[in-house]
Amino acid sequence: MRTHLVDRVRNLGILAHVDAGKTTVTERILFLTGAIHKRGEVHDGTTVTDFDPQERDRGITIFAAAVSCDWAGHRINLIDTPGHVDFSDEVERSLRVLDGAVAVFDAVAGVEPQSETVWRQADRHGVPRIAFVNKLDRAGAELDAAVESIRTRLGTVPLPVQLPIGREDGFTGVVDLVAMRAYVWADGADTFTDLPVPDDLRDEAGRRRRHLEETVAELHPGALEEFCGEGALAADTLRGALRGLTLTGEAVVVLCGSAYRNRGIEPLLDAVVAYLPAPSDLPPVRGEVPADPEAPFTALAFKVNATATGRLTYVRVYAGTIGKGDTVLDTTGGRTERIARILRVQADRATEVDAARAGDIVAVVGPKGTRAGATLCARDAPVVLEPPTTADPVVSVAVEARRSTDTGRLATALARLSEEDPSLVVRSDPETGQTVLSGLGELHLEVAVEKLRRDRGLEVTVGRPQVAYRETVAKGVTGLLHRHVKQDGGAGQFAHVVIDVERAPEGEDFVFASTVTGGRVPQEYVRAVEAGCRDALLEGPLGGHPVTGVRVTLTDGATHPKDSSELAFRTAGRFALREALRASVMTLLEPVADVTVTVPAESVGSVLGDLAARRGRVTDQTARGGTAVVAATVPLAELFGYASRLRGRTQGRGTFTTRPAGYAPAPGGRAG
Repeated sequence: MRTHLVDRVRNLGILAHVDAGKTTVTERILFLTGAIHKRGEVHDGTTVTDFDPQERDRGITIFAAAVSCDWAGHRINLIDTPGHVDFSDEVERSLRVLDGAVAVFDAVAGVEPQSETVWRQADRHGVPRIAFVNKLDRAGAELDAAVESIRTRLGTVPLPVQLPIGREDGFTGVVDLVAMRAYVWADGADTFTDLPVPDDLRDEAGRRRRHLEETVAELHPGALEEFCGEGALAADTLRGALRGLTLTGEAVVVLCGSAYRNRGIEPLLDAVVAYLPAPSDLPPVRGEVPADPEAPFTALAFKVNATATGRLTYVRVYAGTIGKGDTVLDTTGGRTERIARILRVQADRATEVDAARAGDIVAVVGPKGTRAGATLCARDAPVVLEPPTTADPVVSVAVEARRSTDTGRLATALARLSEEDPSLVVRSDPETGQTVLSGLGELHLEVAVEKLRRDRGLEVTVGRPQVAYRETVAKGVTGLLHRHVKQDGGAGQFAHVVIDVERAPEGEDFVFASTVTGGRVPQEYVRAVEAGCRDALLEGPLGGHPVTGVRVTLTDGATHPKDSSELAFRTAGRFALREALRASVMTLLEPVADVTVTVPAESVGSVLGDLAARRGRVTDQTARGGTAVVAATVPLAELFGYASRLRGRTQGRGTFTTRPAGYAPAPGGRAG
């Protein structure tokens, strides 16, 4: 691959809320590009990307799956990401290595809670997106309503470039507002027929094309110049402006269709090629690593997977070329690793290739110690790339092997699980000696435990889920003095500190400041005091939970000419803050979640009563057809087992989704 061919690569993710149709969209893309020869269905458990037995049993995507295909002379590396909030870390790791994304929305529901969450994740990573409004064949589907929800809920400028032909069950195709042509799919047809715009839609299409031109001209200087001079935009100018606005994130191109009926996928693929960026369109990684196959090799490992045939490390190659048998440097782990094989992955299948080049997403076999987030690079050109962030776990369960002879196997299996999924944390409870597995939600832990049983053949017992509490300061103290003096022969330790403790500003976990003047505490000792305070935040006075939302100010101190040191001041900072927290009024915090419950209208009273019994606070309630949608904030601890309770109260017709909403004071959780 020569440098210019990097322009013909598209690395994109499919993002959406649960059940918006991500996996079906992916399946149709693979079918239409010739990567597969038979369409699979989610409800039949036959899709390519939902290959794990648990995904097929549950009918949802759990693990991000990478696939590759070709369209219009371009290589498309695609990652189908999970839509459930418990697996948002899989989305985070994927977005870190993707150049663009297709956000899929349900034409009936519009922007749903998790689609908003993944949109914000993409915002943080600066990933350009196009939108695909799916399921236009469903009863109640409405493109304009979905577009308006994109505008209001996501705070972006949606640019619909298509007009549906037919409504609901009569949806048969789209009018392309850029080319001003109609694309119609016959029942059972895999490809569309290109036709003139139907007479009955000509006026509406013209009006929408005019509105599209005006909106684009307002946002894009080049388009504005042509629009003012010519009174309209040529198709090529419009396409160029749409691409420019997509790359800058100033607007989002919106397409529509029905993936299940195979309608709208070819125009979506054309839009991926036309509007989403190639690796060469993006700024160099860290400002210094260009997307050039001839540059020194640089890649980021974003996923590790242990398979029956060996350990796979998924990497995004940012620069250079890697060949089979090469030795690379893992700068994060500080070791060299040999690349034994390079695989182009199709979900659970793979094709071996001789090399991978800038822009590629591949799996490699050989690295034994490389973890997700590690940088792999040429040995003579070391570099460290920013790793994906990992969310803090909020739910824990105690796990133990049923047979004492399996204890060692369980420890090994848990270590492998946390290696594959960094959002799973394994620790030993110092008080009970139990092994505790922590994750991002009840379903997240259920899936992990089921993997232990299915993949490792382990029989385990699991305790009731426990949430991760936090402690914070309700009312602090001022002028707390702590003197650390230690003399046991030889050099002693001396540190004198005075601190104020108060609540931190909203949204801040920990703030440290110093108002000491006159050099009474040198700067290196101030930093040591801050480090000691951070040590003290690990265990609060109420129940040993981590402390958050605290502001500490070092107001005074004193040193000894011989016995003062950074260690002494770090120790003083730790003990001073511990004393201050014990003297403060403390509040226990519990994790809460925003819950959206969709139920039949006749069940809403029962559901509201149940939410109130779970200490839920209802924030919104709307009616949609014969259903009611209730939004509430509920303590996470009260949501364990809610799925089965909701099914029972609604005869199996109710559904709910959750997303983390931070922490709130727990009842009776104040002391001091």
